[in-house]
Amino acid sequence: MSSVDPVFADVDTGVDDAIALVYLLASEADLVGIACTGGNVAVQQVCANNLALLALCGATGVPVSRGAEAPPVLTAEHIHGPQGLGYAELAPGTGALTGYDAATAWISAARDHPGRLVGLVSGPLTNLALALRAEPALPTLLDRLVIMGGVFSGERASRAEFNIGADPQAAAEVFAAWGAVAPQRLPIVCGLDVTQRVAMTPATLERLAAVAGSSNPLVRFISDALRFYFEAHDARGHGYLAYLHDPLAAAVALEPGLLTTRPAAVGVELAAPDCGRTVADWAASQPNALIGVDIDPATVLDRMVDRIGAFARRLG
Repeated sequence: MSSVDPVFADVDTGVDDAIALVYLLASEADLVGIACTGGNVAVQQVCANNLALLALCGATGVPVSRGAEAPPVLTAEHIHGPQGLGYAELAPGTGALTGYDAATAWISAARDHPGRLVGLVSGPLTNLALALRAEPALPTLLDRLVIMGGVFSGERASRAEFNIGADPQAAAEVFAAWGAVAPQRLPIVCGLDVTQRVAMTPATLERLAAVAGSSNPLVRFISDALRFYFEAHDARGHGYLAYLHDPLAAAVALEPGLLTTRPAAVGVELAAPDCGRTVADWAASQPNALIGVDIDPATVLDRMVDRIGAFARRLG
């Protein structure tokens, strides 16, 4: 990916969303907009987190648009902390939200960069579904779409993943739209199958800090955020580590070749008791997604350490 490729991120920031945004900025992506949706925390907190993070990263010119709460409103403060950023505390951002909503932001970004825009969704798909209802041709305007969501193998596949489960109807609409309108540009899906293979550990965090240099504000933010995330993962039996769900999706958005995918038709259960569960038909004659099936965790982590560390060092 070149530094001029436009990227539009739809997030529910969240510890791992925050690191994903930092990774995009550290990679010198042309971040043309951020849509906020409720998910890990309520949408107003997501907006505040994004504005504060952009200020910390010296990127206050990026437009931030408020979107919808995922219905019903689901939050995960027990995983991400009371404000969604773990133990980290940021000064309020100096920027302001745009005067238009997130669905409008999606459409405007796609029309401003027809055929070139890279879309990344690391939260519920509510805003994107609303944009599709207003502009059904949206899938033809994007270069590619990367979604962090779903789970397609193993014991965890019997239950809904958080992002899809937050708004199953929206997810179903997105997959159906891309399959019908832009089958040549199927969304790339990073499910828990691959995202849980990329984990930050204290040792990896030490590597990042070493690249960035001592007394670095961005590294302090990441460390404080991740400490809560480590503890939450440990409490759930995963060990003292942090799965980098959203940063992996951000890396794939910039470099799709990092992820090995297989085409499939993704179905989303819309009725109880399995509402939100994703089911892949690998033999479908008309797939609607490219599902991630393999990743090299070391390569992804090396990129994150090198890029975020160097970015933090430049910020000072």
